[in-house]
This record gives sequence, structure tokens and C-alpha cells, in this order.
Amino acid sequence: MSAMESRWFRRFESAERGEIALICFPHAGGAASAYLGLSRALAPDIDVLAVQYPGRQDRRLEPALTSLTHMARAVAEELVLVPQRPYAFFGHSMGAIVAYETARILSEFDLPTAHRLILSGRGAPSTSPKATDRIDGDAALIAEIRRLGGTTGRVLDDPELLEMVLPTLRADYGALGSYRWLPGPPLDIPLTVMVGASDPIVPVDEARGWLAHSTRPGDVVTFDGGHFYLDAQLPSVADAVRSVLGQPAVV
Repeated sequence: MSAMESRWFRRFESAERGEIALICFPHAGGAASAYLGLSRALAPDIDVLAVQYPGRQDRRLEPALTSLTHMARAVAEELVLVPQRPYAFFGHSMGAIVAYETARILSEFDLPTAHRLILSGRGAPSTSPKATDRIDGDAALIAEIRRLGGTTGRVLDDPELLEMVLPTLRADYGALGSYRWLPGPPLDIPLTVMVGASDPIVPVDEARGWLAHSTRPGDVVTFDGGHFYLDAQLPSVADAVRSVLGQPAVV
């Protein structure tokens, strides 16, 4: 991954010589820029490569994908084409599922596995959809986004921006609503689960359920804040990421 020129990944900081690459998967309605702050906080020791899903920002003219497993397979196919170095995944909310499914797909290939999988703001997957993933109609969708907060909620106050992001939100929530976890072997990758202590849709116990999806010991880290605790707790999140990836803290 030393030279990744791809429509699927964005690098915001010059950290190509970082000891480990962190592939970051955005939330529903989110884009690669959601990880701009984390990228800056982790550079230059950790090289953040943010996934850019179709249908947003510089890929806005491409149709958004409506299947999380199709997203995961597209990312996995992109990753197998580039030179390998130590890497880890970080996925927030919807991105946690896409990161997990990408890791499952990559485990089918004869490639080095991820150093660690960091799963944020999402409960463990199940064979039935979460109630908060099955949202009917734009009004209900907008209300849910406002309830969760984050930068996307502020975008909804601008009618022109709202018109731009609604198709992507519809597609992403459609993908969430249709996602079904298919049982299979647990990953042989350590998992770190991160969650906001006041997240209105992800209780800590539900997030802890991720640990059953790996044969390795894992841990759960809670932060003050709600679903988008990442925004308010960025320094603490960066420190936690450095710690679990075995990188020295910034002093």
C-alpha cells in the first residue's frame, strides 16, 4: 500500500512511510473526508487511507452501491492489487460492517491479514436487521440523522446540500436495511470495539458482542459522547488507536 492511487481511497496527510496503514470506512451518508481529522492526528506514524464509496464528493456522479457486501468486495478487490505492508481497519457505524465484511473476504485470499480490526459505533451483526436500519421515507430518515448528530445533520439544514446528500443516504440506509449477516468462521484478527457511552442506538453490551466474531482476545473502549463521539473526542480516539496499533503516543 505504499503507493495507492485509486478512486477508492483518499490520503489527506503525507504519511506514506508510516509503519502501518489504517484503512478507514465511513458511516452511512459519510465520505472519506469524515476521517480528515483522524488522519491529521495520526500522521506521520500511521498512514490513514480513507475509503471513498461511490456516490459522494468526487465520486458523486457514480451510482451509490446498495449492498454492504458489494461495497466490501469492491474494497477487498482493490486492496489485493496493491503492494502489501502492515495494515489495520477502522470502521464507524455502517463502516464497521463494511470493514468487517472486507476482512472476511480478504481472509479467503492468501494474503497477510489485518493487524487489527477497530469497530466503532455499531453493534455486532446478526441475521436480522436492526430496527434503526429500516427507515421508511425521507422524513423519517432526516429525523434519524438529526437524532444521531454529526456533520451530516448540519448539512440537512441547507436545502441544496440536502438535495445532494439524500440519494446517498437513501442508498446507504437501504443497504443497511437489507444487510443480513451470514454465519461463518470467526476472524483470526484481534478486535477493538469503540463506542460512545451515550450512543442512542448502540448500547455498550451490544457493541461488546463483536468480540465473539474473532478467535483472538479483544477489548472494548468507551468514550464520552453519543453516536458521533469521534468528533468531540478526537484526541482521545487518536491515542486509543495508537495504543491498540502499538504506536507511541504523541507527547
